[in-house]
Amino acid sequence: MSTPSPDSLLGPADIRELAAALGVRPTKQRGQNFVIDANTVRKIVRIADVRDDDVVVEVGPGLGSLTLALLETADRVTAVEIDDVLASALPATIAARMPDRADRFALVHSDAMEVTELPGPAPTALVANLPYNVAVPVLLHMLDTFPSIERTLVMVQAEVADRLAAAPGSKVYGVPSVKANWYAEVKRAGSIGRNVFWPAPNVDSGLVALTRRTEPVKTTASKREVFTVVDAAFAQRRKTLRAALAGWAGSAAAAETALVAAGVSPQARGESLTVEEFARIAEHAPNKEPGQQ
Repeated sequence: MSTPSPDSLLGPADIRELAAALGVRPTKQRGQNFVIDANTVRKIVRIADVRDDDVVVEVGPGLGSLTLALLETADRVTAVEIDDVLASALPATIAARMPDRADRFALVHSDAMEVTELPGPAPTALVANLPYNVAVPVLLHMLDTFPSIERTLVMVQAEVADRLAAAPGSKVYGVPSVKANWYAEVKRAGSIGRNVFWPAPNVDSGLVALTRRTEPVKTTASKREVFTVVDAAFAQRRKTLRAALAGWAGSAAAAETALVAAGVSPQARGESLTVEEFARIAEHAPNKEPGQQ
């Protein structure tokens, strides 16, 4: 592993110079806010517990601030970038700033939601500054598509971070919380100020750490079946599960039967249930035969 050089990472002037040379103007449409502080990206790498044998996948590398910090520590980094201009420029930035690590970098020019395979060894970690507008679907897609990802650290809008890490019973506990828990243990891992971004967003950012479950949720129901129940329960979150799951079950009475069989109160609401309880409900779907997967 190379010795980190203070000049290898991008500072505010570097970011603006790169952006100007490329004619890049950060767009709200893609939720682009570039990190311009070297201390912040090194802090993210440290909190992510990136190791020298890690194969890291990064989504939305932008101009390469975090990418360079990851390359200082990880064995390999694969970046997934949708933007044509940014994707074409990033390899040159890596080669110029960190030439001795350039052969350990790979770029995938694609929409992260459409990525189903990555070049090189299977990724062991996901570290990313995720665009606010697609953070949750991208995170869930990557965790689902690449089961080799053991550790994840994402920087997202603070409100999204709170939802992902929320526990049952919390007002912000919802679909993202339950689905993230299907794959991993989730916790808040810090906050990031607005002034480390260009342009500065009008919202705060938070770090969320996810550690892959050593044992999957034990259930005979499929992930799709469980997630269908989760979606139905929170589509009308003010209603009791007996009412909220009526459409899923075929009637309120059928929903009550399934809930009772699963050991869940029909008067409960979705925000009070763990992912394991949602899985039990899915196992007792009215149209599910005993033992059916």
